Amino acid sequence: MLRTLKDLFDSFSGAAQSQSPGQLTHALQLGTAVLLVDVMRADTSMGAAERSRVLASLREKFALADDELARLLELAEDTAKTSHDYHRFTSSMNEHFTQPQKIQVVEYMWQVAFADEHLDAHENHLISKIAGLLHVTHGEYIGAKMRAKEAAGLT
Repeated sequence: MLRTLKDLFDSFSGAAQSQSPGQLTHALQLGTAVLLVDVMRADTSMGAAERSRVLASLREKFALADDELARLLELAEDTAKTSHDYHRFTSSMNEHFTQPQKIQVVEYMWQVAFADEHLDAHENHLISKIAGLLHVTHGEYIGAKMRAKEAAGLT
C-alpha cells in the first residue's frame, strides 16, 4: 500500500541508508513513475494512449493493484509538475536497480513515447538525457528503443 504524500517525499529527503525497505520501494516506484509521466508530458499532445501505457508499464514493473497504480500515477503527476531535476530519482535507481532493470525503465519510457504512434523531439531528448543519467550505454539505449518501436508495431 502506498504511504501518504508526506511519507513519500520524506523518503526522498532522507539518506538511502536511513530508509526502511518499504520506503525505498515506494521511492523507487515514485521515481520510475515520475520519469514515465515526464515522457508523457514532453509530447505536446498528451493523450489517453500514453497514459494507458504509463499505467501498463508501472503494473508490469511493480505488480501493483489498480488502486495503488491510480494513487502512484496521481502522485507522480503532482511530483512531475514541481520536479526540476532527475538526479534524485536516477541516483536512487543507479544505487538499487540492476543494469537490466535500468534498461527496462528506458524501454518503458520509449513505449510511452511510441504509444501515440508519433515520436516527439522533446520525448527523444528527454529519454536520451535520462538514459545517460541511468548509465545506460548507447547500445542498450538503442536496443530498448528498437524493442519498444517493434512492440508498438512501428517497424
